[in-house]
Amino acid sequence: MDLLVILAAGIAIGVVVAAPIGAVNLICIRRTLQYGPINGFLSGLGAAVGDGIFASIAAFGLKSISALILAYAAWIKGVGGVFLIAAGIYTYFSDPSFREMGPRSRLISDWTDDLPHAMGSTLLLTLMNPATMIGFTAIFAGLGDFLTEKMTYVSASILVAAVAAGSALWWFALTLFVGQFHGQIDHQRLVTINRISGILIALFGLGVLIDVALWY
Repeated sequence: MDLLVILAAGIAIGVVVAAPIGAVNLICIRRTLQYGPINGFLSGLGAAVGDGIFASIAAFGLKSISALILAYAAWIKGVGGVFLIAAGIYTYFSDPSFREMGPRSRLISDWTDDLPHAMGSTLLLTLMNPATMIGFTAIFAGLGDFLTEKMTYVSASILVAAVAAGSALWWFALTLFVGQFHGQIDHQRLVTINRISGILIALFGLGVLIDVALWY
């Protein structure tokens, strides 16, 4: 029964951490509209893997790794901010011209449009946000005796897997919903979505850099 509680709590935590609208959500939504739900979901899955990594650091109490991340948190966030601004600029100027292809070409593009990059980019972006690890640590600490008093390696592993599963569940639900509109938006509207998304993503990056500047 305790393991079922841990499993349910982990899934809930994963959903709660993934759900807030931020740069990764915007990226997944845009990619789902432009490239299809497969690309969008794999983009979200990269973030879910990153959440799982941070959750494992918090759950297993890997203090040396945690301390290393926090020691260079400003640098990591700074690189992440630059990455977001670059991603925003790229998104703003990207041309969804493949949507003018025939149905067969569009179907192939849905499956093969640089899927490893789609997953890897959001994984990297998630790992460049040390606040996520701090958030997991705070959540686990806040749960206190409810989860952590008798936590074993097995139960900690289940918790981490459940967090990653909860995060992946959010991305699946999001891309499944947004994917209903894939193929129904004309080229000009998709260009507009790219530009709005690019501006917002770049603004998120600028906010990160401002936060780093205020850190000092």
